[in-house]
Amino acid sequence: MNFGERLAKEYLLDQGLQFVAANFRLRIGEIDLIMKDGKVLVFVEVKYRTSERWGTSVEQVTARKIQKIKRVAQGYLQRYSQDVPYVRFDVIGISPCGAGYRFNWVKGAFE
Repeated sequence: MNFGERLAKEYLLDQGLQFVAANFRLRIGEIDLIMKDGKVLVFVEVKYRTSERWGTSVEQVTARKIQKIKRVAQGYLQRYSQDVPYVRFDVIGISPCGAGYRFNWVKGAFE
């Protein structure tokens, strides 16, 4: 787990989510974090940027990346065949802000 993913994990834990897995990989791609928000299984894409000069962290998630995340999420659900009533795809952007960090958490960023 890289620095941005560790920051995101701690932030989401502080928000009441439960940690499930990190860096779940298949040949076609990877999901940074998998968390639970109540009964909802949340697949989280983490974007850490030191500068937002070229756009926000969240804007860096392309349509191609979204398709990969969806395919990897399907693979995760098939592999672990969890009885999950709901699934959500979130993006969390992180950037330095003063002595700390700014978190931009977009719940349900895509379907």
